[in-house]
Amino acid sequence: MKKENILWNILNTIFLVVFNIFFFALNGTNNVASVWLSYSFIHFAYIMLLLTPKFIRAGKSSAVFGFSIYYISSIYFLIELVTGITFIIIAPEIITTSLLVQVSIAMLYSLILIALLIANERTADAEEARTPQIAFIKEASMKIAELSENVKDPEIKKQLEQIYDTFYSSPIKSHKDLIDKEEVLLAMLSELEALLNMEDKENIMAKINVVATKINERNRLLKTYN
Repeated sequence: MKKENILWNILNTIFLVVFNIFFFALNGTNNVASVWLSYSFIHFAYIMLLLTPKFIRAGKSSAVFGFSIYYISSIYFLIELVTGITFIIIAPEIITTSLLVQVSIAMLYSLILIALLIANERTADAEEARTPQIAFIKEASMKIAELSENVKDPEIKKQLEQIYDTFYSSPIKSHKDLIDKEEVLLAMLSELEALLNMEDKENIMAKINVVATKINERNRLLKTYN
């Protein structure tokens, strides 16, 4: 285990150690049920705070949702700490009030937490779906730019720059029904590269025209899906 992880574990246990020292030094072990209930809820709230990183799904928006989840978990812990200590001090003989209050707080926390987790999952799913879409436009644009740099013929270079502009300005949002067409386009760019290496101008110009037609077709179909 890394030294940093050991230090974090020590830091995370400080509250539990200090709280339990104060609790048993001041209250001992002979307590009514409401006190033990509050003791348990305080520990539960703190454990939920420690487990918060486990609830955060990785993604571009994980920092935003991570902050939101940490915030709600921290608020719940602080509210439960104050509420729990209050009931520990009062130590009511009847457990009903202590139980209902702390269960209600825990339920409210759970509802908010679950809502945030659902939003986090939806955002992460959307980002994962969007990543390959962005990758297609980015990969194709970079490929054409790379090919254009190595071309000396001004006519071919101009045509490549035109389809580069078409790709670069194309919507990054795609559709599942267009994936095959996008893969064909990428394959055509590889074929175009081979033709450029052979300096076969006639076929190069023909292939560029086909690529331009296909990317325009892709963009036109995309409008019908959206």
